[in-house]
Amino acid sequence: MKRMKIAVATHFPADPGVPHGGVEAVSVNLVRALAALADIELHVVTLDPAITQAMQQVWEGATIHRLPRDMGSELLNAVGSGRRKISEFLNRLAPDLVHAHDTYGLMVKGLRIPRVFTIHGFIYGDTLVSGVKLPWLRSQVWRIIETSGWADQPHIISISPYVRERLAGIARGVIHDIDNPISEEFFNIPKRERADVVFSAAAICPRKNTLRLVEAVAMLAQEGRHVELRLAGSVTELEYGALVNQAVRDYRLEDKVIFLGQIGTGQVLKELSEAAVFALVSLEENSPMGIEEAMAASIPVVTSNRCGMPYMVRDGESGFLVDPNDPAAIARRVGQVLGDNELRREMGRKSRDIALDRFHPRHVAARTRAVYRDMVLENIKPGGGSAG
Repeated sequence: MKRMKIAVATHFPADPGVPHGGVEAVSVNLVRALAALADIELHVVTLDPAITQAMQQVWEGATIHRLPRDMGSELLNAVGSGRRKISEFLNRLAPDLVHAHDTYGLMVKGLRIPRVFTIHGFIYGDTLVSGVKLPWLRSQVWRIIETSGWADQPHIISISPYVRERLAGIARGVIHDIDNPISEEFFNIPKRERADVVFSAAAICPRKNTLRLVEAVAMLAQEGRHVELRLAGSVTELEYGALVNQAVRDYRLEDKVIFLGQIGTGQVLKELSEAAVFALVSLEENSPMGIEEAMAASIPVVTSNRCGMPYMVRDGESGFLVDPNDPAAIARRVGQVLGDNELRREMGRKSRDIALDRFHPRHVAARTRAVYRDMVLENIKPGGGSAG
């Protein structure tokens, strides 16, 4: 079989060393791993709001095509100008297969090229807990658009059993189960653990439920426990950010809650090297990158008992699952891990073992490549032509 020409349509950062958000991080990790495979000619197609004319660059062996992104909401780009630009470019590029991620899956809807779509989140579900105005109405609009897009996809990559569950009765194509990849760097972090440090990497917003985590730390502090919560992530909802800051002042946690802001990969690695616990108590998630990275770094995870998170963390083995709306339960489990050195080490070992098998980029790239080959072969007619 000839070398496969693959186009990955996704959010891709201007600086691959500083991805913003989980989709960009996944894209960087997957592109790097796929580009290293000898039988793949890899192209990345992305919309960039910072440019006014198309650009092209080579990164890690992959060709990155940047197209100007028009002003407007993510929704308007997904169904309007963004969709037209992406579809027209992909038809000219003529790859053997298109692998779309996130809202780019909506942009390739109906494209007559073999395609597979990785769903990273359910925007209609996220919208309900996002703190925006008219969340129910916005959610219903997204639900109609998203479900229509999923039904159109001939192949879907599910990053979690939670995704597969949510697609039941909607998706008509073949579903492949493949986890998100993380960078190899997270498997090689030197341990400089500080036994009182809780690290969390997530935007400060209602969906990530930062306030409840702060309240849990307040409870631990009131018990006389030594604890430091280090929050990596920008404030994406200003009113909610103000509530979190007010809680820190009210509970007198100024020296116990450290706001790091948006940080790059190098700083995340440093934070993980020192953390004793990783905590994420979101209300809605599929497969958070922060949990994967913490597991690779041999860190126990305390996370929500809902959505995709229970499929990542084995309760009582690699961490604990908690009710995200119960600060007392969060505090109890975080305190249990902080206070038991042997439990912390054993959970860390189990976390790393799981991460090596499921999240290592070489393993994820190999599984993804197998899907590509099957799809390309499926599209070849007996006489050697394309099935169209």
